Amino acid sequence: MIIKKLLLLFTVLASTVIYSQEMQEGFTYLETGKYAKAETFFQTVLKDYPNNKTARLCYGRAIGLNGKPEEANILFTNLLADYPSDFEVKLNYGESLLWNSNFTKAKTYFKSLIDEDPKSFPALLSYANTLSNLKEYEDALVYVNKALEVLPGNPNALTSKKYMYLGYAYQKQQAQQYNEAESLLKENLTLFNNDKETLLNLANLYLIANRLEDAKATYDLLATNPNNKITALNGLALVSHLNGKEKVALELSKQAYKSIDTISDPSLVQPTTERHIQALIWNKQFKPADKLIANLISSKPNENWILALRATLNIYKSDFKKSVTDYNQILVNDSTSFDGNLGKANALKALGFYDDAYLSAENTLKFYNNQKDASNFIKNLNTTFTPSYEGKASYTFDNGDNEAFAFNNSLEFPLSTKLKALGSYNYRNTSNSVTDNKATSNDFSLGLAYQLLPNVTFRGTAGIMAANANDTDYTQLLTDLSFNIKPFKLQTLDIGYKREVQSFNAELLDREIVQNNYYANYNLSTNFKLGWFTQYYYTSQNDDNTRNLLFTSLYYNILSKPSLKAGLNYQYITFKNQVPTIYFSPNKFNAVEVFVNLIKDEVITKPKEWFYELTAATGLQYIEDDSSQSTYRIQAKLGYKFSSRAAANIFGTRSNIASATAAGFTFTEIGIRFKWYLFDSPTFRK
Repeated sequence: MIIKKLLLLFTVLASTVIYSQEMQEGFTYLETGKYAKAETFFQTVLKDYPNNKTARLCYGRAIGLNGKPEEANILFTNLLADYPSDFEVKLNYGESLLWNSNFTKAKTYFKSLIDEDPKSFPALLSYANTLSNLKEYEDALVYVNKALEVLPGNPNALTSKKYMYLGYAYQKQQAQQYNEAESLLKENLTLFNNDKETLLNLANLYLIANRLEDAKATYDLLATNPNNKITALNGLALVSHLNGKEKVALELSKQAYKSIDTISDPSLVQPTTERHIQALIWNKQFKPADKLIANLISSKPNENWILALRATLNIYKSDFKKSVTDYNQILVNDSTSFDGNLGKANALKALGFYDDAYLSAENTLKFYNNQKDASNFIKNLNTTFTPSYEGKASYTFDNGDNEAFAFNNSLEFPLSTKLKALGSYNYRNTSNSVTDNKATSNDFSLGLAYQLLPNVTFRGTAGIMAANANDTDYTQLLTDLSFNIKPFKLQTLDIGYKREVQSFNAELLDREIVQNNYYANYNLSTNFKLGWFTQYYYTSQNDDNTRNLLFTSLYYNILSKPSLKAGLNYQYITFKNQVPTIYFSPNKFNAVEVFVNLIKDEVITKPKEWFYELTAATGLQYIEDDSSQSTYRIQAKLGYKFSSRAAANIFGTRSNIASATAAGFTFTEIGIRFKWYLFDSPTFRK
């Protein structure tokens, strides 16, 4: 009997060894990721040995990893029923829960396995990965470290740990906790020295936090590895663009793009091509950008990244309707597209479709929670429709011994994206130390602005002016009615009527001279940096005088950040009657000047920032048939944005151009201005 039992045991052991050797081919397929071949192999084995546990396990893993997670879960459920105490079966069943993204159930299940065997490396690692998938990164790191205590240096656990740090840092970044995100990424770099993915995430964090020098340093570090040079150049080009160094951005993108035919990693071709075309657009080299995009479209007519490039090009060219068409197609292809949703929001805003722009930006946030660009877009748009107050105090004096103190107050209260209530109150006190003339004026007006069409806005105010002068007190009706029209791309036209009282000095206020101004302003921009502005006024006055005024300016945009432009201005004025002892009223007046204008605007999304403007001009003026006189004009302002709701600036002007004042004198004005948004957001939006 004993001999028979030994022979039976020997036979079973021999069969097991032989059988294991026969299945080695299948094991190799699983280990090398050839899951389809592994599936076929173990399916064949199971036809002959349907109850073999090892074959069932391996077949379950093969189909689960080959895109059939639900079938794998059923198979492991059955295995677990057959072998309820087999720890290996339990582990594979738990993994099938992960394949099916059933992370909540997997969390509870793997915790029970750890309680059963606290030193099980697979259980610890799977539990850590489950927590990571649930974005519970802090606990995930605790358990991956426990797994590494069991098997120090295990590559799978180390890889999981790296991505946990990346995920945790991204979570902090989304919450705009940039310092915490930076610490996590730097800690990851201590574990994985100069890891490419970690460096890219760190550089992206610096870009979002507007720490551009840190971003540049990170891309420079990335470039120390020759394999990462193309990626680094693409990043450095973006940093240069954000720093306003467009030419540098183009040079860097050219370096990367020239290497495109030698790129060994095909995944770099698209971002490198994309960055180069973007750099061309940033530099307003529209023809070569358009040519490259057209070539890409001809071979890949419905690729989202190419459609996004064409949409961006058209936004820079102010062809916003064409941009919307491309963004709509992107969203047909992928409704969750970031470029599609936020790009469409920007184009719709430019076209005047503000409600639709809000909707597109909010859609972006549905898919990309708390995304900074989308949040800033909405914040920017909200500011446009947030009630605001602006106050200005100024002191003016001239070489005719006139001086004046003025306080101007205005209020805008948007009631919707189309309708805005307007109000203003202005006070002016003026005097002349030689003639001893004194006068004060108070004017108050109410009105509204209404967007009739996306490209047509009406603005109208009406009010009264009460004047108190040496010889008379009176009230007069004031009104200002205008239409702002955008007839074609890159063009704006204002036409209007304005009734006002000459109030520059006390003598003019005393004479109660009422002006009825009919005016038109036309501005034409171009895609090649030239611009042209023209203004025409026809004025009839209650003293039976009339005036024609023409002003035109041709300018060239030298820089965009900050805005720097230079140009040539021409002005012509003629009055029907000449009354030089009362006010400046030549039969003909001509002036020409060259000017330079530098502006850094208030940026709505950037509090705690300085802004400024400086204009300097010089030229010649011709009054009647007299000889030419040299002219100068200096205007400046300097301000600070204290928060997203408040800003203030000082300003000053000095000019000797005769047409600058009603009296024809050289004058100087200095003052202070304050702007305050009354609320955090529009009152009509929740």
